[in-house]
Amino acid sequence: MERDGQLLTDSVARSQPAAGASALRVRSIWTSAEQPGDTTRVSAALDRRAYAELTTSTVPTPEAFAYWREMICATFVRLAAEPLTAGRFSGRIEHVPVGNLELSAVVAGSQHVRRTRSFIAQGNEEYLLASIQQRGIGRVEQDGRAATLSPGDLAFYDSTRPYTLHFDNPFHQLVIQIPKRDLMLRDTRQLTARALGQGTAGGVVATFFTSLFDAAKQSREQSGVLLPHAVGLLSAAASFAGQVDPGADAAEALARERVLDFLRRNLADPRLDAATVAKACHASRRTVYRMFGDEGVAARLRRMRIERAQVILLHEPGRPVASVGFACGFESESGFHRAFRMATGMTPGEYRRAWHSR
Repeated sequence: MERDGQLLTDSVARSQPAAGASALRVRSIWTSAEQPGDTTRVSAALDRRAYAELTTSTVPTPEAFAYWREMICATFVRLAAEPLTAGRFSGRIEHVPVGNLELSAVVAGSQHVRRTRSFIAQGNEEYLLASIQQRGIGRVEQDGRAATLSPGDLAFYDSTRPYTLHFDNPFHQLVIQIPKRDLMLRDTRQLTARALGQGTAGGVVATFFTSLFDAAKQSREQSGVLLPHAVGLLSAAASFAGQVDPGADAAEALARERVLDFLRRNLADPRLDAATVAKACHASRRTVYRMFGDEGVAARLRRMRIERAQVILLHEPGRPVASVGFACGFESESGFHRAFRMATGMTPGEYRRAWHSR
């Protein structure tokens, strides 16, 4: 329907998935293509403190890219964007906040996106952003550098200076956005538009934030306890990108996440112990023990194995319980049952039945 020369459309903003609430429809207005930076009405419809899902599938084909332009401006900062192909444009953003940190999964068609000086002058949006490439290829240009991102790579860019994002084909990214004041960075000019890939601090951080996004969709409260750790990791990756020594807290957060990543990737090995972890992560056993405090390495590993088992039990309902236990690093079915009951108050079979009977 039309009102005052503008087209009214529905965008979908769903409540937190784990809360069990029904989908909530939010009325939003897209402006004409002649006003790509005017997101006043769209921003009002997007509560950046809440889970939201926005999609171009809710608008007619001729208006899809104009609406997409308003979607990215409302979710991130004021931006200009141009499609690279004719025809129907498709784009979707799933936005999840974790404290002051914002995580957005972006799936869309080919386009070029620009942050211009005029848009910067229109507001005080001071954010550091990081794109983690999930599928396709992306390119970030800022401060005289260009970083090409393949799946698993990460690159930073700063909203207070012009930048360009290139996507020559359809892509999927996870975008991290945080107020610059929360990272206490004095100068970001040396860390932007540098690709951090596997085997670097960027690879560890990319894995962590991908998992954090999935966890935050299920429970913002539980993921919120990870916020200090997340900020520390982001600071460490930014320092690494800028080729400066990270602060003590950031370095410790990065080292701890490197250990956790090793545990996640190897928890199916029943022989995994603190000595193996320390050697693989180039740390002393004493350092590894200190990272986990009172909980201890063995207890953390057992908790991670139980959490992995819970996922498999629910997503593979036909898989034998014993097979699930062996896949998660338990040496016997009886040992798996004891550990699972101690952690959840139920046997693996009872847990599976209780979930599927809901």
